[in-house]
Amino acid sequence: MAERSSSVEVGVTFPRGFVAGAVAAGLRESGSGDDLALLFSKAPCAAAGLFTSSAFRAAPVVLSQRNLIDGRAQAVIANAGCANAYTGAEGYRDSEEMARLAASHLRLAGSGDRTASKLPVAESDVLVASTGVTGHRLPMEKIRAALPSIALDSDGGERFARAIMTTDTVPKQAAAVFAVGEREYRVGGCAKGSGMIHPNLATMLAFVTTDAPVERAFLEGTLREAAAVSFEMMTIDGDSSPNDSVIILANGLGGGSALGEGVEGATQFREAVERVCVALAKGMARDGEGATKLIEVEVAGAKTLADARIAARTVAGSPLVKSAVYGNDPNWGRVLAAVARSGADAEESRTSLFWQGFCLFQEGRLLPYDEEAVGAATNAPEVRIRVDLGLGSAVATAWGCDLTEEYVRINSEYTT
Repeated sequence: MAERSSSVEVGVTFPRGFVAGAVAAGLRESGSGDDLALLFSKAPCAAAGLFTSSAFRAAPVVLSQRNLIDGRAQAVIANAGCANAYTGAEGYRDSEEMARLAASHLRLAGSGDRTASKLPVAESDVLVASTGVTGHRLPMEKIRAALPSIALDSDGGERFARAIMTTDTVPKQAAAVFAVGEREYRVGGCAKGSGMIHPNLATMLAFVTTDAPVERAFLEGTLREAAAVSFEMMTIDGDSSPNDSVIILANGLGGGSALGEGVEGATQFREAVERVCVALAKGMARDGEGATKLIEVEVAGAKTLADARIAARTVAGSPLVKSAVYGNDPNWGRVLAAVARSGADAEESRTSLFWQGFCLFQEGRLLPYDEEAVGAATNAPEVRIRVDLGLGSAVATAWGCDLTEEYVRINSEYTT
């Protein structure tokens, strides 16, 4: 488990002291590729998490919430192929065993490594995350057999990110660096998710790591603020998962005094975490199931931030808007319809709309435009829609993707 110098400057092992690895345990339907992964910090971490608001939370969510009550963690074990959701008491026991197996493996792996944690890893300091098909028990015999083969190193972040993919086509990783005085700190992250994505954080998984020393309460508040402008402003298909989990770990190995509210460096830390989370959210939206385009929706001029957010998210998630974008059809009336039904305070006579930079509707008035030119501009990897409500100064941005025939194909054959 020795730490090597890494040329990879993104992902969960970018910050000092984090190592990761993965193995092919045969958990996926296809039976190919890594699908069991482990992330470990060489020092205990301040930790926080946000989880699905589903009434039927998956077993790993329940376990991780329990293990985070004390605000600390040191490892994450994650798997793809089986969500371990809707599996009752048996599923919860399986998640408990995953944590127990991971803790045991980390103790054995670190026994001959002077760079490993100086203290045994407690089962209660292991968080669990699962993703994949719901309504099935985990094949624990495969996990027991495969877990001892996971080798951890500082270049293992991408392997970890790939191992948790389901219908994703690419891994999502991000990183940021910030300085406090002469000290430089790192933030890294990875995420998976391309379908069943419409997070209501109080099948999306996201993990953020940092080597900055951070007070527990400040860490939790920072994660909540970052999620509010990233993961909670991203939608793919309007469905939410029983497994949604966003976890942040701060091991403090960058040295210095703990960051907290009002302390020097607090703002820089917040901004770095937000940059990482926004990059991951946009990556998931861009890689939506069957998607060919990223849709970015900005709502400005709202009376309140809540209004701006709900309007932007409603437009980004509208099946009609998504279909229009896919067909290069600037049917901007669908945008206004979504804003009008969103619940945000809006007045037609004060609303303006921009589609790929073209102003099509200004303060309630129709504007002449070249439909062919706007349609051609829509035939692009990214489509930007901006709505100005003309009522205030609040602004929010949401991300989504187009809706294609391929999305229907993927989800009509998911378990068959």
